[in-house]
Amino acid sequence: MYTLLSGLYKYMFQKDEYCVLILGLDNAGKTTFLEQTKTKFMGLNIGTIDVGKARLMFWIWEVDELQSLWDKYYAESHGVIYVIDSTDEERLSESKEAFEKMISSETLEGVPLLVLANKQDVPNCLSVPDIKTAFSDCAPKIGKRDCLVQPCTALTGDGVNEGIEWMVKCVVRNIHRPPMQKDIT
Repeated sequence: MYTLLSGLYKYMFQKDEYCVLILGLDNAGKTTFLEQTKTKFMGLNIGTIDVGKARLMFWIWEVDELQSLWDKYYAESHGVIYVIDSTDEERLSESKEAFEKMISSETLEGVPLLVLANKQDVPNCLSVPDIKTAFSDCAPKIGKRDCLVQPCTALTGDGVNEGIEWMVKCVVRNIHRPPMQKDIT
């Protein structure tokens, strides 16, 4: 009887876990985006949120830090969120260079990619079409993976729900990286 009840409990409360990297240059808004995500989805502990039957664990990484460790994190990632500071046109080429380096990794092949055009609340910021144009020559490297460029204001939470819900849908259906099975206990 215990085995039956234990199995039923696990079936009802088990969450599939997916690891999602949040990447971007310093001051792009990665941490603010994560904090808004946790607030909107009532995350239980730092970097982890539950959305339906999925649990997302977030790792924040500045793209210019400890590049020798990237492949280890890439191999364990089910999705990538790349944050762009839409107000920093001077560093857009630097951000694009880091993006190209990341997206060129064979380890991330087939992994869904959410590009957040952050700080959209600031007047005269780069729009989503502006960013798509600036990053247009990266398109062949994106390949056939799911990819979305989403406007976002991490400070107020605008665009956070849409981005996270899109990411959940993509990681759940991605056949290239099965989830890690964990109990919520």
